[in-house]
Amino acid sequence: MTLRERLAHQPPGYNFTIGRILAIYVGLMVTLLLAALDQTIVATALPRIVSDLGGITQYSWVFTAYMLTSTVTVPLYGKLGDVYGRKNLFLFAIVVFLLGSALCGAATDMTQLVVFRALQGVGAGGLFPLSLAVIGNIVPDFPLINKSFNLSYSGQDL
Repeated sequence: MTLRERLAHQPPGYNFTIGRILAIYVGLMVTLLLAALDQTIVATALPRIVSDLGGITQYSWVFTAYMLTSTVTVPLYGKLGDVYGRKNLFLFAIVVFLLGSALCGAATDMTQLVVFRALQGVGAGGLFPLSLAVIGNIVPDFPLINKSFNLSYSGQDL
C-alpha cells in the first residue's frame, strides 16, 4: 500500500481520511505552538521591553491583562463554538491573537502594550478550548473506551 493510499484511507467510525485528520492535527499543533512561543518570548523579553518603554509601574499589567481576558473568554468561546460552529470561531480567535501580537510589537508606550496584550488574550482564550473541541469533533465516539475512561475516574470497576 502506497503512502497516498494510506492517507486516503478512512478508518471505520471516522468521518475523515487519515490524511485529513493529520492535516487538522498539524494545524492545531502549530496554533498551540504559536501561543506557547508567545508566552515564552514575552516572559523572556518583558524586562527589556519595559525598560525601553519606561513603564515599570505597569510591568505586572502586561501579564495580568493577557491572563484576565484569556481566562474570561474561555467559557465564552466554548459556548459560542457550540452555537455558531467551531471552525469560523477558531479562525476568528487566531486572527484576533495575531492582530494583538502585531499591535504589541507596534506599541509605543506601556498603556498601549497593556491594551494590546488584553486584545491578544481575547484571541488566546479561544485557542485551547476550541482546539480540544475540534479534536472531539474529528475523533469518533467509542462507547467502551468512554465508559472505561469515565469509570476509571469514578473509582468503579467495569
